[in-house]
Amino acid sequence: MSQHSEFPFTLPRGYVDQEGRVHKEGTMRLATAKDEVAPLQDYRVKSNPGYLAVILLARVVTRLGDLPQVYPQVIEDLPVADFAHLQALYRRINEHGHSRLAVTCPACEKTFEVEVEPVGEH
Repeated sequence: MSQHSEFPFTLPRGYVDQEGRVHKEGTMRLATAKDEVAPLQDYRVKSNPGYLAVILLARVVTRLGDLPQVYPQVIEDLPVADFAHLQALYRRINEHGHSRLAVTCPACEKTFEVEVEPVGEH
């Protein structure tokens, strides 16, 4: 995958593994058409359409902490705030083609946009 198509993120709370380690830093790649279509054949999605987001995120999150792979079970076990964070990032980078965020300066209260830098673009 091209370095221009992966975006870093930091989860608000983090995934806690079985050893109690917290995994917050990760990367998400741009989705393909297959990423959006393939989960529709998954039995879990067929029985519960709400599960689509879990399968989809497990496909496009390429790294989370030092986990060897991000499985649907990892996405299922995320705190709700982290799940929502990943869904919002997915929408930003796939629907808008960028990862700009509107932010407000806490000192002067001016609002402006910042770009979340793609991996490898330092």
